[in-house]
Amino acid sequence: MKKGYWISLYIKVENQDNLKKYAETVTPIIKSFGGIPLVRGGEHHTYDGSDFVRTVIWEFPSYKKATECHNSREYQNGWALAKDTTERHMQIIEGFNIE
Repeated sequence: MKKGYWISLYIKVENQDNLKKYAETVTPIIKSFGGIPLVRGGEHHTYDGSDFVRTVIWEFPSYKKATECHNSREYQNGWALAKDTTERHMQIIEGFNIE
């Protein structure tokens, strides 16, 4: 089964407190769907394209689980804490295996 990934590229964060409350609220929800944090902010260098203020990547056991988590009432309630003061590009992507 191919894994699923959330890739969130943050364009603008107007309120760090809202983002912190969001992260504290949704982290256990995401983990309950099997999510594992791979990237959450950190030092970075942009070589091509737009620079984003923050990048977050979560790995899930499957694309289906990643989608279920995002669409869950619990996650959507958590996202409501930051969505009015945060602009991001968020995708759910199915992984691949070349082996």
